[in-house]
Amino acid sequence: SSDLSSGINAEWPLRPGMKLISVSDKLSIPSGCKVKVSKRIVTVDGPRGHLVKSFKHLQCELIPGKKDILIRVWFPNRKAVACVNTIKSHIENMFTGVIQGYKYKMKSVYAHFPININIINDNTLVEVHNFLGEKFVRRVNLLPGVTCKSTGTKDEIMLEGNDIENVSRSAALIQQSTTVRNKDIRKFLDGVYVSEKTNIVQVEE
Repeated sequence: SSDLSSGINAEWPLRPGMKLISVSDKLSIPSGCKVKVSKRIVTVDGPRGHLVKSFKHLQCELIPGKKDILIRVWFPNRKAVACVNTIKSHIENMFTGVIQGYKYKMKSVYAHFPININIINDNTLVEVHNFLGEKFVRRVNLLPGVTCKSTGTKDEIMLEGNDIENVSRSAALIQQSTTVRNKDIRKFLDGVYVSEKTNIVQVEE
């Protein structure tokens, strides 16, 4: 076997022109994390909780070891080779989520009418008031495992959670709720935007 340019291990055929036999990569499991793989469903347990992700839509092989996970695809085409790194990134994000968590900070931007944000329903529902002076109240239900808090800074909120997809999608839902319609968006820049992406627990390197 030899390495591809991206660092993935590839098993080449005996003769040129034949199909690639297999492509694999290993992902080390950080200390404090437990990984379980059952029928391409990966469960990761860590200090902050546990996450579950299904990779059933991909034709891949996931083999957990004591200290690492082997990701392998047999007889791959070009798209399947790319899947190896994609799966690796998803599982790495799960590790980061259960150890450090994810925090997205969002800021209200307005030219004239101050945007008021209310956080209710156990920090899982965000209400946006007075956007462009409108009386209509925009309500955004956050995705499972995501909570919203005020940072203490004026016009700033933060979203926290373990699953990077749910945190980022919740931030996107809030941003999209304040989309300006029927006006020149170069001039009307009001809205709630992501200002910073960071982790809840900072790990010293």
